[in-house]
Amino acid sequence: MSDKLYPIELSHLLKWIFEEEKQGTIFGVTKDLFFNPDEKDVFRLQRYGQLMETPIGVAAGPHTQMSQNIILAWLMGARYIELKTIQTLDELEVSKPCIDMQDEGYNCEWSQELKLHQSYSEYLNAWIVIHILKDKYDWGTNTDLGGIFNMSAGYDLAGIKNANVQGFLNLMENGQDELDKRLNEISDIYPNVKNLNIPAQMSNSLTLSTMHGCPPDEIEAIGMYLIEERKYHTTVKLNPTL
Repeated sequence: MSDKLYPIELSHLLKWIFEEEKQGTIFGVTKDLFFNPDEKDVFRLQRYGQLMETPIGVAAGPHTQMSQNIILAWLMGARYIELKTIQTLDELEVSKPCIDMQDEGYNCEWSQELKLHQSYSEYLNAWIVIHILKDKYDWGTNTDLGGIFNMSAGYDLAGIKNANVQGFLNLMENGQDELDKRLNEISDIYPNVKNLNIPAQMSNSLTLSTMHGCPPDEIEAIGMYLIEERKYHTTVKLNPTL
C-alpha cells in the first residue's frame, strides 16, 4: 500500500469529470446513484447557520484529503464533510496505514499525507467543482452549498497558533485571491463559472482533535481560543482523557 497521495490540478480534475460523465459515471460511480436534493425532503436541516440537505456526511480521514473523494462523497449525499485533520507538523514520517485493523487496532497519531498548502488546495478544488456540478445539474442555488465543510485541526494550542496553521485557517475563512485565480484558469472548460457567485469562505466551523492523554485544561484552552478568538462553531472530540 502506498503512503503517497498525489494532488490533481483543478483543470485536469474538471476535464476528467466531464469526459467520464459522457459514459454516465463520475469517478466510477453511475449517475443514477447521485443524490438529487429536493426542497421537500423532510430531513433537511440548519447547522451553523447553513443549510444541510441531508444530516449525513463523512468523518475526517485520509479519504477527505483528496478533492475527488470529497466531490464523490457530496455526489452520493454527504452534506457534512469533516475535512482531514491538519496540524503544524505536516512533514512527519510515520508508518502507513496509520490504522491497522487486522486483529487488533493501532492508531498511529500525527498522520498527515499532504502539506498544509496542499490540503487547502485540495479543499478549494473540491469546493469549486461542487459548485460547478450544482450549477450543471441545477441542484439549488449556486451560492448555497447545501452542506458544510467542517475543518478539523490538532493537536495542541501551540501548534494551532503556529504561522502555517494560522495561514491555513485564514485562507479557509477567506481565500478570495486564490479562488479568483482558479476560476479564471478553468473558465474555458466551464464558461458559466464566471457567473457563479462561489463564496470565498469555505468554512466557519472546526472540530478539535487532541491526542490521547491531552490534559483537560489544554483542551479547554484550545476550545476557548477557537470560540472566542477565531469565532468558529466548535466541536471537541471526546478522547479517553475526557
